[in-house]
Amino acid sequence: MSGRLLVLGFELGCGRLMRRLAADGTMPHLARLLARGRFRWLATPAEELHVAAWPSLYTGAPPGEHGVYFTFQPHPGHQGWRRFAPGLYGVPTFWKRLDEAGVPTLVLDAPYSHPEEGFGGAAVFDWGCWARYLAPTSTPAALLGELVAAVGRYPLPWEAHALGFAPLDPQRLERELRRALEARVEAARWLAARHPWRLFFLVFGETHLMGHYLFGDEERLARLHRALDDAIARIAALLGPEDGLVLVSADATRPNRSACHLLPDILARLGHYAAAGLAGTEQGAPARRGRDPLTALRDLMPKELRKTLAGLLPRRLRERLAHHVDTAGIDWSRTAAFPLPSDLEGLVRVNLQGREPLGTVAPGADYERLLGELETELGALRDRHGRPAVRAVLRSDRRFPGRRRAYLPDLVVLWNEEAELTELSAPRIGRVQAPSPDPRPGTHAGPGFLLFAAPGVAAGEADGASVYDLAPSLLAHFGLPDSDALAGRVLPEFRRSMVEEM
Repeated sequence: MSGRLLVLGFELGCGRLMRRLAADGTMPHLARLLARGRFRWLATPAEELHVAAWPSLYTGAPPGEHGVYFTFQPHPGHQGWRRFAPGLYGVPTFWKRLDEAGVPTLVLDAPYSHPEEGFGGAAVFDWGCWARYLAPTSTPAALLGELVAAVGRYPLPWEAHALGFAPLDPQRLERELRRALEARVEAARWLAARHPWRLFFLVFGETHLMGHYLFGDEERLARLHRALDDAIARIAALLGPEDGLVLVSADATRPNRSACHLLPDILARLGHYAAAGLAGTEQGAPARRGRDPLTALRDLMPKELRKTLAGLLPRRLRERLAHHVDTAGIDWSRTAAFPLPSDLEGLVRVNLQGREPLGTVAPGADYERLLGELETELGALRDRHGRPAVRAVLRSDRRFPGRRRAYLPDLVVLWNEEAELTELSAPRIGRVQAPSPDPRPGTHAGPGFLLFAAPGVAAGEADGASVYDLAPSLLAHFGLPDSDALAGRVLPEFRRSMVEEM
């Protein structure tokens, strides 16, 4: 029987940065793990749909199969978009599969996930996640309250969706992140002592903030990664001599350069998006509609008052009101394609008949013609220096086929990173410009990484792998048969029968 596995995940855990800090002595515990573990770089959908990276790691399935890619995303039969909700995954997580096979599992703060029906292990959701997709909860239901009673609430005073794009003071952020890391160690050790486990999966959300807000601040990042290294060592002390440790990240960091905030105006000027307040051209100006009363009332309120009142409303009502305000100015009868919410990639959804209740574009030739036109026009965009602003326009039906493809955008626009994208131009649209609303210096990228240290596993760097490979590899480690339903492969170091042969 294989030993226990402790799997530590790092949101925006940049492998290049962490290896450099291990080499220069800043992260000595990581340096020792690298010296005795098997390291691989991981290809990841973070390069294309950044939030989809972690659900892909959990399920061993691509976005077209699991169907999750952002906080707000379209649903077939619903006009516009909806917020992430329980039951959205189209594929079970690796911890659900292990639990069904009788492997005791424990999970803490796996981001972009939720309780799964029939899961009999122990899991805490959104106690200390940076971006809380749902209200904090747990399985069993009483576990969250017991955790809070034992170690307290997660101390970080901010949360992504409540903060928005507001800046953070770096000095205070460093101080608060140290407190958060200490709390995570306490929570991990309390849970590990409270529940039996053979697999314990824990994700550090603290690295998410480091990647977004401290990108480029080398001295502060070094100090915080030294604290992170200490946290890894203290949690890893839970392991015995026969147990294994996995460090994994589904994404990395890069400069935050995006033009998604310009996409609504671009689609309007192309004549495909009819929304109040956006510029139009002779090819099709958006309709001007009467001002929505709810939107007008919201705009009269100071921002802080709006946040306070929103926090008092039940979540479902708050989300319904937000969606109403977001879409009230759209004339769906004159909209062929519309932008989806995003903070990185440009995301376009066709207003397709039979999929969107108010669809205007017929499936088949009309749909294909519109996608082809959008690919050409978006690819023609130039930045203020005349350089291409777009490095690729992806068709989801080609890049992410699968049973849950209808939950994804139709087109994904990947921006070039050479300069700030605050002004774009093309022959058909003229010039659009606006400062980015997102001041964070860093954002999501690839590659991810995987480090596996366990008795008998040969040390060194191996060939690259994929985030899809972790789920089948964990299942194989505990003796479960290979599953054709998973896109990834079993990495040989996880097959206990093959370890000695490596």
